[in-house]
Amino acid sequence: MERPLDCLSNLAQNDWLIGYNSHQFNQIAQELYLELTQLSFCGTPPKIILAEREPVRFLASFIAACAANCPVFLCNPDWGTQEWQQVFDLVKPDIILGMEHGAWGIENGNNNIQCPIPNSIMIPTGGSSGEIKFAIHTWETLIISVKGFTKYFQLKRVNSFCVLPLYHVSGFMQFMRSFTTAGKLAIQPFKAVESGQILNIKQSEFFISLVPTQLQRLLQTPELTEWLSQFNTVLLGGAPAWNELLEKSRFHRIRLAPTYGMTETASQIATLKPDDFLRGKISSGQILPHAKVTIRNQQGEILNSNQIGNITIHAQSLALGYYPKIRENQTDFQVDDLGFLDEQGHLNIVGRNSDKIITGGENIYPIEIESAIQATQMVADICVIGIPDKHWGQALTAIYIPKKSDTSALKIQTLLKNKLSKFKIPKYWIPQQNLPRNSQGKINRQQLQQIATEFLQNPIT
Repeated sequence: MERPLDCLSNLAQNDWLIGYNSHQFNQIAQELYLELTQLSFCGTPPKIILAEREPVRFLASFIAACAANCPVFLCNPDWGTQEWQQVFDLVKPDIILGMEHGAWGIENGNNNIQCPIPNSIMIPTGGSSGEIKFAIHTWETLIISVKGFTKYFQLKRVNSFCVLPLYHVSGFMQFMRSFTTAGKLAIQPFKAVESGQILNIKQSEFFISLVPTQLQRLLQTPELTEWLSQFNTVLLGGAPAWNELLEKSRFHRIRLAPTYGMTETASQIATLKPDDFLRGKISSGQILPHAKVTIRNQQGEILNSNQIGNITIHAQSLALGYYPKIRENQTDFQVDDLGFLDEQGHLNIVGRNSDKIITGGENIYPIEIESAIQATQMVADICVIGIPDKHWGQALTAIYIPKKSDTSALKIQTLLKNKLSKFKIPKYWIPQQNLPRNSQGKINRQQLQQIATEFLQNPIT
């Protein structure tokens, strides 16, 4: 298995970084590596918070930290004061790279928390719920994910066009795939792409990763739709995609590959191949070669095909735990998601166990209701939650952005009557101008609960 500096030397004479200076990347990585090895020579490798805003510095610093066997924490430079306080209280870093907030300063390493694995890579997760955690990965767990990807798509080199944050697993793994396979990496902010200022690449040789809200915005512009249709593969993940979006992508012959994965699995463990998508298949696809998925009931028994249950993942790409604790069970990881495997072995996601709403004794999964509401084409965004109710236990509540100012909840409800059972039609409808989503498109349900509570206490008349 090639180590970080081996990969760097393989790319030394190659302009692999499109839109940025590849030689500058090499220079920063080599210089910082020498500095860090001198620090490490004096004792335990320093714990590094990596919050560089500039992509070349972020990625080069990461490679230098890995090569020097330093524990490195990938961080979002745009976190607020409260989030940064969480991170500093948890990590107690020795070195901070890229922070523009001078008030935080640099610790001197006199803390009591030692990193459980010296050369670990901590990737943030859980920020949308307010509590930031770091999944503990290693160079090895990430490489296993890359090898599963390349084997599944039958590739030797992976060229990536990255518009997602590099501190997040969805953007970061695009770098890992390209860097470790000697492929090309184009990095560009999504806003630049949306405005039409796009790097000149041959899309048919590249993968691009998007979240559903980004895909929706690109499909609103004919020129960008045409541009997107030229890509080898458009990986889609981060949040569930609604049927209307999938149908529109298929109509425009977008080579979409809906994926399922998470920070804890080092990105995807299931992906639907573009040809299957274009033929009309709807699922999260087959399980990648490096992983295994079983569906179990609440007693832990493995279920048969088409039976809905809890998803358990077995893979060597699994995170070892959440910093600073290592998981006891290193082989299996039971996630909050519910789903089933069909006869072809494709994974189908039903919803999140924790998002399940019980109303009048009926179990309801928001994703089904949200897809039906999206299909009316009367909302720009939608999220369904359950709020406490004395009569129903939980009352279905739709929080939505209407496409037009005159769109009423009554109009939407009328269209839903022939599509959903009566108990599945939301009882409360709350229009909003924006829904609280993070950069990966994941909704903040805690914030929505607060919005719903305030709205129902003070309804607009």
